[in-house]
Amino acid sequence: MKRTDLFFAIYQAASDLAMFTFAFVLAYFLRLSTEVPAPQNIAPLSGYLRVIVIYDLTLLVTFAFYKLYFMQRSFSRLDELYYVFVAVSVGTVAAIAVSALVLKSEYDPPRLMLAYMWLLTIFFVFSLRVINGFIMAVFRAHGWDQHKVLIIGGGSVGRRIMHTIRESPELGYRVVGFIDNDPGLKEVEGVPVCGGEGCIVEAIREKKVDEVIIALPHAPHQEIISLVSLCGGEKVSVRVYPDVFQMISSEVSIGDLSGMPLVSIRDAALRGWRLGAKRIIDLVFSVAFLVIFSPLLLFMALLIKLDSPGPVFYVQERVGLDGKPFQVIKFRSMKADAEANGPGWTTANDPRRTRLGTFLRRFSIDEMPQFINVLLGEMSVVGPRPERPVYVEQFRKQVPRYMDRHWEKAGVTGWAQVNGLRGDTSIEERTRYDLYYIENWSLLLDFKIILRTIWVALSGKNAY
Repeated sequence: MKRTDLFFAIYQAASDLAMFTFAFVLAYFLRLSTEVPAPQNIAPLSGYLRVIVIYDLTLLVTFAFYKLYFMQRSFSRLDELYYVFVAVSVGTVAAIAVSALVLKSEYDPPRLMLAYMWLLTIFFVFSLRVINGFIMAVFRAHGWDQHKVLIIGGGSVGRRIMHTIRESPELGYRVVGFIDNDPGLKEVEGVPVCGGEGCIVEAIREKKVDEVIIALPHAPHQEIISLVSLCGGEKVSVRVYPDVFQMISSEVSIGDLSGMPLVSIRDAALRGWRLGAKRIIDLVFSVAFLVIFSPLLLFMALLIKLDSPGPVFYVQERVGLDGKPFQVIKFRSMKADAEANGPGWTTANDPRRTRLGTFLRRFSIDEMPQFINVLLGEMSVVGPRPERPVYVEQFRKQVPRYMDRHWEKAGVTGWAQVNGLRGDTSIEERTRYDLYYIENWSLLLDFKIILRTIWVALSGKNAY
């Protein structure tokens, strides 16, 4: 572990400890000021000193148990909020139990005070972590506390990983070299190729690498194991970009069929009550969205009509659940004769777009009418993006398991899209992300995708 990582972990623990104590003290005074129900049998604050110590230490241990002091740099804020929520909830219950055993109920905090304490701890701890994360991101973006990365594989996947790192300087990663067996490949977009796989150890030592990323999704498993072994003698972290089998077998379970052992590498996440829960969320979200944003939708419809000749809406056949076609509704962002010569793939700076269409696509406003499709049950808020039948027929022959993405309803947004895979990008990569979403679905993942979609839309980062 680098000294900076250890220092930040200690600093984070000290910050959390201060927030635990502050939340406890503030909860105490809030309870005193709450008249209904009237406070009774509340000891002076000094009488709760031992309770505070138990509370602080128990939460500190719980946070450490949930690995909240050694998180990955790419850990999202939504995931962090989830783990803070769980850790505070578990830690509070544990602290109450420990306090009752050690102090023999000498000073039991009132239940309303405990509720205040729980909510305030979550709020203050997470708020300070957001501030600390922002400060660290600024430092890392300016070159402090950077991890040097060596990428094994100079192909499309390796290049995509490098682009992701370059587009996210706040994570504190810097690609210092590539490893590739192609003797004619000397550099990848300005980053030197240090040689073939036999040069891995030498490159790690020479470049003082902190992390190795193996970007060979189609390599045999034995080769991946050999590469990991080569890195095993060095003090570096190793991460592997998964192949299709690793993607579908991320959660292996062992069961039996009438006594016969069977290994399950895939289990449909969206079935039973989950389907009902997702549909309820879709209905609530689509109705709320259409009602709240109806003035904006009407205004955009007027602008489209004034901007260029043609209809306001663009209705197109797409393929959805179980491979069945449906009519998707969008605001028209291209000229009325955009497909006079047949279907065309959307590209960056597409000349077929109208003046207003560029703005609509950049902020995903053209997708807003699709909430009508969600309301009708043809789509979901989150799911794999639907494609046109002509492209589905093409991709099903080229991409393994492509049709499996139609196991679930198509979505207005999806896991692939919030990870930058939209428009003229790799279909294979999009399929990987879509399959991951289908097989790892959860309400938390849906909310995470929705929040990230809002952020991407508001920041205007959509290029297509």
